[in-house]
Amino acid sequence: MIERIKTLLGIEDSLQDKPLNIIIENVTSHLLGKLRKINKSITEVPADLNYVIEEISIRRYNRIGTEGAKAESVEGHRIEFYDLDKDFAPYQEIIDDYKDDSEDKPKRGKVMFI
Repeated sequence: MIERIKTLLGIEDSLQDKPLNIIIENVTSHLLGKLRKINKSITEVPADLNYVIEEISIRRYNRIGTEGAKAESVEGHRIEFYDLDKDFAPYQEIIDDYKDDSEDKPKRGKVMFI
């Protein structure tokens, strides 16, 4: 995965491997947490969601040095960043597809009269 990300970023050496690995690890953990929130049986990020990790990792890498900025404007060129908590928003429908439908079924309960 790191080689694919480096290719997309135009990085040809290994000087950025350490920060990229940290970003990939953080994004993977964040995505796994989101998946586990909707389906407790998931123990690792499914391979078909690797592109989500790649895309968000690239975004986060490009934000290094501007982590606290909401927007940046330089000589008429303006960049607005997603809030970190909204990084996964474009993928939320895809993440929701992993929901465990068995959790939606009504469960047996009991009624107590006092």
